[in-house]
Amino acid sequence: MSLLDQIKTSGDIKKLSRKELTLLAGNIRKRIIEVVSKNGGHLASSLGAVELTLAIHYVFDLPKDTLIWDVGHQSYAHKLITGRNDQFDSLRQYKGISGFSKIKESPYDGFTVGHSSTSISAGLGVCYGKYLNKDDSDVISVIGDGSLTAGLAYEGLNQTGDLKKRNLIVVLNDNDMSISQNVGALSSFLSRTFSAKYLQTMRNQFGAFLKSLPKIGDDIYNIAKRSEESFKTFITPGMLFEAFNFDYFGPIDGHNLDHLIDILKNIKNPKDPVLLHITTTKGKGYEPAEKNPVYFHGVGSFAVETGKSKKKFNSIPTYTKVFGSQMVNLAKTNKKIVAVTAAMPEGTGLIEFSKQYPDRFFDVGIAEQHAVTFSAGLASKGLTPVVAIYSTFLQRAFDQILHDVCIDSHPVVFALDRGGIVGEDGPTHHGLFDFSYLRCMPNMTIMAPKDEHELTRMVITAVSHNGPIALRYPRGVGDGVPIDDNPQPIKIGKAEVICEGNDLLILAIGKSVCETIKANKQLKDVGINATIINARFVKPLDSDLITKYTQKIKKVITVEEHVLDGGFGSAVLEMLTDKNVTGYLLKRIGIQNRFVEHGPQEILRKDYEIDSSAIVNTAIELHGSK
Repeated sequence: MSLLDQIKTSGDIKKLSRKELTLLAGNIRKRIIEVVSKNGGHLASSLGAVELTLAIHYVFDLPKDTLIWDVGHQSYAHKLITGRNDQFDSLRQYKGISGFSKIKESPYDGFTVGHSSTSISAGLGVCYGKYLNKDDSDVISVIGDGSLTAGLAYEGLNQTGDLKKRNLIVVLNDNDMSISQNVGALSSFLSRTFSAKYLQTMRNQFGAFLKSLPKIGDDIYNIAKRSEESFKTFITPGMLFEAFNFDYFGPIDGHNLDHLIDILKNIKNPKDPVLLHITTTKGKGYEPAEKNPVYFHGVGSFAVETGKSKKKFNSIPTYTKVFGSQMVNLAKTNKKIVAVTAAMPEGTGLIEFSKQYPDRFFDVGIAEQHAVTFSAGLASKGLTPVVAIYSTFLQRAFDQILHDVCIDSHPVVFALDRGGIVGEDGPTHHGLFDFSYLRCMPNMTIMAPKDEHELTRMVITAVSHNGPIALRYPRGVGDGVPIDDNPQPIKIGKAEVICEGNDLLILAIGKSVCETIKANKQLKDVGINATIINARFVKPLDSDLITKYTQKIKKVITVEEHVLDGGFGSAVLEMLTDKNVTGYLLKRIGIQNRFVEHGPQEILRKDYEIDSSAIVNTAIELHGSK
C-alpha cells in the first residue's frame, strides 16, 4: 500500500513528517499521471501544484479554513488527499468526479469554479461572510499568474485592501509569466524572515506607537513605511500588491516543502490581507509535461512512457482547424482582417495566423471584456476584427458586446468555438447559452454551420458583413464533407432546404442538422417523409421560407444543441406569432433549463435527448398526433 492509499482525509496529512510529505508528493504525481493518461485532463497545472497543496493542508485546518482554487484545473492533488482517491479513476468521466473543484462534490472544495480569475473576489466574499458570522477561520485563494491578466482579479484585490476585516491569504502561483526573476536564497530567506509572527507583531506595535506621537505621529509613520517599502522594492517585486494594502511575501520556490510550510505557518491568521508569491514548474515531475506545458495543460489520453497521444490520427479536420485555416487564407488578400483572442491562440486555431500575420494578431490574456471593447475600437477605424473566444468564455463580456459593439453596430466578428455540448469539462464549459444571450442584442446577426464546408462559407460571410455578427461552431471534427477551394459567402438570413416531404417540417441549426439528417433516414423507414430545413441563421431567421413551409405542413419540430429558453426554437415561435401564423403544432428539441454535467459528447447528447434518436421519437409522436 502506498502512502497515498493511507490518506483518507486532510487531517491525515498533519500526522506525516516532512520527509514523508515528500514521498507522498511522489505518490500523488504518479497517480495523477496514471489517471490523466487514460482519461485526459489538466495535467501540467496539477503536477505543478502538488507541494503547494500538501503544504496548505498540512498548515491549515481544512475544511474549517476555506481553500478556493482559481479555475480549479490544478486541484487534482487536493482531490486525492480529501477522500477522493478511490474515485479518482472516474475523473472527468460520465457520472464521475469533476475535473474542477465543486462544492457539491466535497466539503473541502470551498467554491465551485471553472472560469478564470474568480478566486480573490470569491475568497473575499467568503472571508467577510465568515467575519459577519463571527467565524475567524482563514480563507486561502490560490491564483495562477495567467489569471492575473483579468481585470476581475484586480477588482478583488482592490476591495480587499479597503475593508476592515480581511484575514485573506492569496497565493500567487507563478508558473509561466515569470513575473519576477529575483528568485533565490536571499529572497526566500527574507520572505520567511519578514513573515515571522514576532516581526509582524513588532511592526504593527511600532507602527501604532509612531502614529500615537502628538502632531508628528502620522508623518513619521508614513516615512517609516516608505523606508520599509523602499528596502523591499530592491529585493522583491511585491510593490504592486503592497499598493493594494496586501502584505507581500515572496517569491519563494513552490516545490520546497520546508519553505512553504514555514512561511504558511508564519502568515496564518493574518490581521491584514497577505499575498504569498511562489514560483512553480508546470508539469513538475513528468519530463514531457515540463518540456511542453502548453500541450499538457489540457490533454487527451497519452502513453505515459513517451507522452505521445493515444488518439488515432483522423484525417477529418476539426472545426477549429478549419476556422484557423480559413482565417489565414482570407487574411492574404484582406489586409483589414485582424484576429483577437483571450489567452487561447492554440485552442481557437489561431497559431498559424499569429505566425504569418504577427502585427495583426492580438492575444489580450484572460480578459474577454477587454478583448471585445478593444475590437470595437479597431472596428471603429475601419479594421475587421475577428474575436475568437470559446462560447462559454464570451459570456463574460456580455455588456461590452451590447454597449461597445452593438449600439454603434461596429463590424466585429465573434467566432464562438465550442458552441453546444463540449464534453468532459462540464457545466462551466458547455456553450449552451450563446443564442440566448446574443439574440436579444439589437444589430446582432447569429449563424451556425451544419458542417465544416459551411463554416468556411460563414467565415467569408462574417468578415464581409457590415455590422456585429456571431459565428457559432462545435468542438471536435467535422463530418468529412469536401471543402471547396473557392467557397462563396451566404446571403444573410437565407436558409437551405435539404429535402422535402409532406408529413413533418424539421427546422435545425448548426450541429443538430447532422443529427436531423441521420434521423430522417430512420423516419423514412417507418413511412414518415419530412421536409428538413437547415436554418443557418438564428437571427435573422429566413421568415418567408419557414412561414411558407409551416403553413403547408402544419407539424413542426425545431432542433438545437442549446438551452430551449431564448434559443432557436423560441426564435421560430416568436417569428411565427409575429407573422400571425396559426393552426400548426410545434415541438422544440433542445436542452431543458438546467446545467449539463460532464461526460463524452455522444453520451450527453443521448442522455439529454438531443440526438437523432430523440428526433425520431419526437417525430413519430408528433406525426401520430391530431
